[in-house]
Amino acid sequence: SIQLSHSDGAILEEAAGALADALAEFPIVSDIDDGISEGKPQLSYRLTPSGVALGLTAVEVARQVRNAFYGAEALRQQRGRDEVKVMVKYPRRERLSEYDLHELLIRTPAGVDVPLREVVKTERGRAYTSIEREDGQRTIRVTANVTPRSESENILADIMAKTIPELKERFPGLGQSFAGRQRDLREGMRSLMFGFLIAILAVYVLLAIPFRSYVQPLIIMACIPFGIVGAVIAHVAMGYPLSLMSMMGIVALSGVVVNDSLVLIDFANGERRRGASAREAVRTAGIRRFRPILLTTLTTFFGLAPMIFETSRQARFLIPMAISLGFGIVFSTIITLVLVPALYVIVEEIRLAGKALPCASGNTNDG
Repeated sequence: SIQLSHSDGAILEEAAGALADALAEFPIVSDIDDGISEGKPQLSYRLTPSGVALGLTAVEVARQVRNAFYGAEALRQQRGRDEVKVMVKYPRRERLSEYDLHELLIRTPAGVDVPLREVVKTERGRAYTSIEREDGQRTIRVTANVTPRSESENILADIMAKTIPELKERFPGLGQSFAGRQRDLREGMRSLMFGFLIAILAVYVLLAIPFRSYVQPLIIMACIPFGIVGAVIAHVAMGYPLSLMSMMGIVALSGVVVNDSLVLIDFANGERRRGASAREAVRTAGIRRFRPILLTTLTTFFGLAPMIFETSRQARFLIPMAISLGFGIVFSTIITLVLVPALYVIVEEIRLAGKALPCASGNTNDG
């Protein structure tokens, strides 16, 4: 759904038609609706100078026409528990044709009756079935179906890159925004990304406090991007598009994948306190913690497997989240066992080299 807005209704309809034509050029796009629907035929009346000279106003003419055909409420009667309205209007035989409407007598403030056709100008047109406005401007929503649905983002990207700029240049003042499912998805993604940043910050703080380090939490959290990569690869392999539920799974994954790194780094720190070097500590940690890390990962994955491979339509909307969490943690665990020890050793060597520099520089000056 793409929503167009403009202050001029005629320009807006022309722009919506042009956008619908652009969407029709894609073979996988169907059921295109330009949002322009002709309503019922209507007669619009505009007061003439002669009608104004007689003292009539548009409100007064409209009131008399309405009362003649729809009726004016004369009184209300109570019948038992029901209330009955008594409406006064022209007889049915005088409300059957357009001729009766034109010959309707309108009473002027001076008490003179004149035919309606002599005091108003008639314009034929169609009434809008609905008029939508946003921020004071008329809007039209252009919708279409894309098959397969996973290609909808590619279609939108092409439309936003080529068609929309051309329409804005052709129709100055034209506005564009997403509507329907696309708007809900983007609003959800923005909210989710904000929550994701808050969650990452919270994880960093919770790790930095017990480790009393600013760097080691970053080593532990280095596996998060690789977990996201694993989730994306799994979606592509299984033929699922990335959706809002997929992103929810990725946010949950970011809090789970740090467990393996946390266990590894904590054990290595314990070995360092016992006097082992960085290389020996991380090597021992990898050997001793390999089984717990692997078992934690496998139990999590196989716990999610029934949901991942479920085929019922009821569970289909949850499958992307399970794919993100299940495959992401497997991929990140493999990376964790290689990347985290390497980063641990690199950081320790940099720290030791930083401590050695002042000493080296002091010895040189003494010499």
